[in-house]
Amino acid sequence: MEPTAPAPLAPLDPLDLKLLHALQLDGRAPFSRIAQVLGVSDQTVARRYRRLHTSARLRVLGVTDENRLGRSSWIVRLRCTPDTAERLAGALALRPDTSWVTLNSGGTEVTCTMKPRDREARDKLLLDRLQRTPRVMSVSAHCVLHFFYGGALGWLNKSAALSPAEEAALRPPPVETVSGPVTLDAEDEALLTVLGRDGRATLTELQTATGQPESTVKRRLERLRSSGVLYFDVQHDFEPLGHEMDALLWLTVTPAALASVGEALAGHPEVQFAAATTGRANLVAATLHRSGAELYAYLSEKIGALDGVQSVETVLTLRRVKQLSYEPLTSGSTGSGTASASGGRRP
Repeated sequence: MEPTAPAPLAPLDPLDLKLLHALQLDGRAPFSRIAQVLGVSDQTVARRYRRLHTSARLRVLGVTDENRLGRSSWIVRLRCTPDTAERLAGALALRPDTSWVTLNSGGTEVTCTMKPRDREARDKLLLDRLQRTPRVMSVSAHCVLHFFYGGALGWLNKSAALSPAEEAALRPPPVETVSGPVTLDAEDEALLTVLGRDGRATLTELQTATGQPESTVKRRLERLRSSGVLYFDVQHDFEPLGHEMDALLWLTVTPAALASVGEALAGHPEVQFAAATTGRANLVAATLHRSGAELYAYLSEKIGALDGVQSVETVLTLRRVKQLSYEPLTSGSTGSGTASASGGRRP
């Protein structure tokens, strides 16, 4: 039987957008709670969720905040020959320590976010495996020094789909201030692994998967969330929301203006991620646009108006191979949420 593409997605209406915004605020909010706040039935919310899950590859996933664990995050740029890029991106997507793997620049560049568990894992990948990967012409690794926007603050937080009252009713309790890195044990790691595959797994499912009593699962889940180690993010295709073009902007900013430029970017509705990094370009931003004309206007009017920006390198994303998780598409599938790996040596 020939593989089939996902069913076409009907235009998103205000209720769809409210549901996406609600899940970004609290990915584990019960459908009954969301329905009550939005003034619809539980069945309506569940039906909308299932439709978006199938058509827009909507998923809620548990994500760990590496800063809370005392770990670093890296953005890695790999320039390679066109015949290697897709295989390399697919191989990187298979790794559990990568996210946001993209094909860029006419198919000659792969970019990924890497979250190594320790220095040994970082060095093994950056100094050994990637350097020895055939047809990779250069590797540029940029350590993330400070997040201006991203992580628990997802792009959907900027949608304003929910009213202030609805947002307040759905927002989870604030994260506690914790001094020093949080230490995880094996039981915590097991729980985070399951939530990384399905952030909305029920307590019973978590109990079965981890072998922990339901009361223990609930207590650990609450502790991981309140400490900020665990947050929930929404993965979905961007095209149904009208965004046909996304780009990475590598900005070189004078050190004195780095904070002000980063904070300004965080407030732009086009920006889904912004961070200060090491490297010649010391600030990187991921942006979404409806067209090339909108990207041009953004660069000339908003970026151009920021004091301290010395230069900008604009890199278009051709395909998102991996967002937070990796689900290879069948050969007949379309869309840019994920893409299948086509073999090749795994870095």
